[in-house]
Amino acid sequence: MAALAIIALLGLVGMSLRWVNWSGDDSKGHPLDFFAILLGAIGVVSAAAGIWVTFRTSSGRSDITNVKAAAQTLAERVKEQWREEARHRLVHDPRPMPVRWRRTTNQALMSPPHLIAPGGDIFAGHSNDIAALARQFRACHRLVITGGAGTGKTTLAVQLLLQLLATRDADQDTAAGDKTEPVPVLLTISGWNTATHPTLQDWLADRLEQDYPALKTPQLGPGAAGALARGGHILPILDGLDEISPDQRVRIMAALNKSLGERDYLILTSRTAEFRATVDKAGRPLVAAEVIAPRALSRQDAADYLRDCLSGSPSPAWKHVLNALVQHTAPGLAELAATPLGLWLIRTVYVDSRADPRPLAGPLGNDAAALRTHLLNHVIPAVVEAHPPSSDPADHFRPRHPWTPEETCRYLTYLAHTFHPATTRDIAWWRIARTTPHIRRLIGIVVGLVVGLVSGLVSGLVSGFVLDLPVDLTVGLSLMVGLAVGPAVGLTAGLTAGFLGRSWVDQTPGYASLHGQRLSLRTIRPGIVVGFVVGLVFGLVVSFMLGLVFAFGLTIKIMLEDGGFNAYNDFKILFQLGLELGLPAAIVFGLNTGPAAGLAGGLAGGLIKWAEQPTLTSTSSPHSTWRSDRTLTLLRTLVFGLMSGLVFGLSLGLESTLAWALVLGLPLGLVFGLVGGLMNGNHHAWLVCTIAVARLALRHRLPWRVMEFLRDAHRLGLLREVGPIYQFRHADLHDHLASASAWTARFAVQQTPK
Repeated sequence: MAALAIIALLGLVGMSLRWVNWSGDDSKGHPLDFFAILLGAIGVVSAAAGIWVTFRTSSGRSDITNVKAAAQTLAERVKEQWREEARHRLVHDPRPMPVRWRRTTNQALMSPPHLIAPGGDIFAGHSNDIAALARQFRACHRLVITGGAGTGKTTLAVQLLLQLLATRDADQDTAAGDKTEPVPVLLTISGWNTATHPTLQDWLADRLEQDYPALKTPQLGPGAAGALARGGHILPILDGLDEISPDQRVRIMAALNKSLGERDYLILTSRTAEFRATVDKAGRPLVAAEVIAPRALSRQDAADYLRDCLSGSPSPAWKHVLNALVQHTAPGLAELAATPLGLWLIRTVYVDSRADPRPLAGPLGNDAAALRTHLLNHVIPAVVEAHPPSSDPADHFRPRHPWTPEETCRYLTYLAHTFHPATTRDIAWWRIARTTPHIRRLIGIVVGLVVGLVSGLVSGLVSGFVLDLPVDLTVGLSLMVGLAVGPAVGLTAGLTAGFLGRSWVDQTPGYASLHGQRLSLRTIRPGIVVGFVVGLVFGLVVSFMLGLVFAFGLTIKIMLEDGGFNAYNDFKILFQLGLELGLPAAIVFGLNTGPAAGLAGGLAGGLIKWAEQPTLTSTSSPHSTWRSDRTLTLLRTLVFGLMSGLVFGLSLGLESTLAWALVLGLPLGLVFGLVGGLMNGNHHAWLVCTIAVARLALRHRLPWRVMEFLRDAHRLGLLREVGPIYQFRHADLHDHLASASAWTARFAVQQTPK
């Protein structure tokens, strides 16, 4: 902070010296010179005030103002999120799949029964009666949902989450004392790194801030997410223990046992084999946790569910298939229909698409493995053909854009293969860039080339106009400088392994919204302080470079008036004269415009800080995080451009009229806006993803409108949303598309069976 005041003061002193002495006579300076000094003074006073107020404010902050309000805000956002997601997962269409759950028979996977529930009652229930299962969970507090692939573990977790949210207000009214009922929050466990977050509460605090930006609103006070996580106000539902490495599973099991208190709640999902291996390697189970497993669906239950999905009077072909299922004359069909995944595949490929179901009861129905592969091969074409595009916002299950089955399969295969199940099942759009080879160099070259080219072109044009060069020479100077600076900057950035891409590729999305925000000094003050520092330093550097450009342009003009160029010697003289004139001009120009640029950067930073402030209704979905990061990048560019164009233009035109100053400031402001908007801040995920997707689209790996495609795949039920990330609707579909055979034949898409 002290450095900020010192640098700003030096800039003010430099401008004062120029006003009094630089002209070389005793005349008073131009009125705009005084205006420049005033801008510098305002910058210094603003910086000092910002430092003082920020220090006083930060020293008096409390951890949290209202825990109950924060918990209620979180509960509303979670309920809104998962109600919508349950609708996309067809949990209640036409009714929940009839899965029966009961305590595992493997006693080695759990603590002694008397530590789990009062009286040692056995946990048992039915997905069609989720209220009863929720009551049993409240009695035991901790639950591990196990089962094989496609047995409905995550669906049960979502059902419990919605039921616990639905009864939370009533449970809160009956809670003793000031106890706050915990808010159930479903998170994928794959993001937990115990090396950086050794306790569950530390990880929860970070994830809540990332996934639920509403917790960062000023109304709730600072540290709301941490207060909820560390105060026992969160019921974490951790999905997918089996989706991480065996060693990490053991470390997480140990961390959970150390983090959970006597009455802390927890729900965990995992495939049975992986959970058993984790318990064996860890040497102990999850303490005091009930462990449940599903029973296979009976043939009658499976047939009844499919019959409910059909019309009131099934066709003769469907009656034949349902009879074969119940009577077990198609053993492969019966085996596949014993799991929720199998029922979903049968329904999607044959019921929703209205295809002829007779192959289910034919030779294919005798082999469960062959039938499963057949259904997985046809599920994407069946979904796409059964749900044509619609522009009706009320139609939640139809895409907004036309995608062919071949395109959909190709794009999803690429995502499944690059976000490989062996590494992660989370498809985060901001990590798409990591799937592109040499992305860091590519980002460095693209951004460096654009910044260098635009900066050079604008600098050359401004120099030509200031020096009153002919139009053709002005254009030539602009092209010469732009074509020299642009490739040099771009190639330098790329060859150094992308000094921009090195950090930008690893950045997460930022938040910005222009709706529902209230502009106040308290909100923009931190941004003003930081923006002033960045703008001041940037203004000094760029002004120095522009001073050199002006000097070289002036030297060209002098030599042209003296008879033009004569090969090498004249270029040598040009270079020497340019340095002699350029260095003093650059110093003067930098001292004039540095503080002004700092003031512009401070105002721009304050406005951006205001836009980054979430509201109590802010949500975090893949599309909202994409839109927010894009808004943040474009807002930075626009605000920096306007602010720097105004202030920098006035400072630049000290020797001319105010109108000419504004004319000069506009192109320079665009340069400042481009560079400041692209380079400033800690969030460049949208920009990086856009560059990466462009390369992937040219190779037909992904569509140009990648987020629209992902949203449509979610509407079709092929993907699911978990906070800001996507996952495949079923892990088996992810595994199938990620297989080597699917990758080899990624463009060969069969037609839906008829």
